[in-house]
Amino acid sequence: MKRFNPSNCYCFFCGKPADKDRRLIASPTGAFICDRCVNACKDKLDLESEELAPIALTDVPTPKEFKEYLDQYVVGQDDAKKVLSVAVYNHYKRLSTQNFADIDDDKITIEKSNVLLIGPTGSGKTLLARTLAQKLKVPFAIADATTLTEAGYVGEDVENVLLKLINAADGNIEAAQRGIIFIDEIDKISRKSENTSITRDVSGEGVQQALLKIIEGTVASVPPQGGRKHPNQEMLQIDTTNILFVLGGAFVGLDKIIEQRTMAHSMGFGSNVGELNEEERMNLLNQTTPDDLVKFGLIPELIGRMPITVALKELTKDDLVRVLTEPKNAITKQFQSSFAIDNTELSFDKEAIEEIACEAIRQKTGARGLRTIVEKMLNDIMFEIPDIKGNKKLVVTKDVVLQPKNLDIKQLIIKENDQAIAL
Repeated sequence: MKRFNPSNCYCFFCGKPADKDRRLIASPTGAFICDRCVNACKDKLDLESEELAPIALTDVPTPKEFKEYLDQYVVGQDDAKKVLSVAVYNHYKRLSTQNFADIDDDKITIEKSNVLLIGPTGSGKTLLARTLAQKLKVPFAIADATTLTEAGYVGEDVENVLLKLINAADGNIEAAQRGIIFIDEIDKISRKSENTSITRDVSGEGVQQALLKIIEGTVASVPPQGGRKHPNQEMLQIDTTNILFVLGGAFVGLDKIIEQRTMAHSMGFGSNVGELNEEERMNLLNQTTPDDLVKFGLIPELIGRMPITVALKELTKDDLVRVLTEPKNAITKQFQSSFAIDNTELSFDKEAIEEIACEAIRQKTGARGLRTIVEKMLNDIMFEIPDIKGNKKLVVTKDVVLQPKNLDIKQLIIKENDQAIAL
């Protein structure tokens, strides 16, 4: 292609004219591009080629490496970590050995193993899935099943779940096709009875039916702006065959269904069974069968597409104390970093940490409620801190947790060279 360097021409990309350091190249149509923009385009294409390359098996962490990484961010739930680590490793091992261009008819096709997480709110279901995606550096999207409805009704279409993944991949559909989708509150779309309904259940069984194909693997049409599909609307095409789906829900009452089944076999139907402790409840949930989930309200076709089921235990006081202090992104560490920006050294004493954990248990919010408790507790202090000049120290005690509104904030904040006092 002929090179031009006329003073009256400019690059159609960056808009800058030619000079001694910038050469212009002309296209047959008379458009120009400079050498710097050519190099920038080449770097962009090279980067995209690396992102779209199939994942090499050597790049996928082993299950033990997955679990070690999860241990840094998620407290407890060892059984769930092991199951998820193996499932994700097998999934990406499957992708790394898959030939996308030429599929041999005699080749054994390994199906993906989607995961169903059963556990109370605040037990770490979402955090487990997000941390795995973070380790793999793949697009990750979270959707709430309660907002979905059957196509044609008020609410979100199921395909909008895929749009969230495409947006998480910055519009790179090829990258999104290797991502992870976490659908929470899946138990809230259970059908009203075990028998097939003769009326339309658009937010329950209808959503389950709509989820079947995208979870199993299909080329789905997604509206680029979300919302409803319209005739003649240009759609984004995304293949869900290699997207890993993780479904989660509290499944309140599922343990009673399993208990009735197991006790009926061992003791007879008239048995009087006492209240279960957490360990016994966990043992029951880990015995979940497809029939139990059908009785709960999931359709058999959806259950069949979720071959791996794992139960998460409710977090105890000791677990919540560890959540507050141990993980890399522990809540107390986050607030300490935030206060440090305002030249304030923040610390929590042991009794304060324990009281925060007890409050989360009283509110039955699990780990999810810890940030809310700490935010509310420190709100007035965070309001005053930026206006107090100099280096400061702040010790959060049990009294601060119990009576955040009845304390003199200026007495809590200790200026530099003063001794910090525990209230």
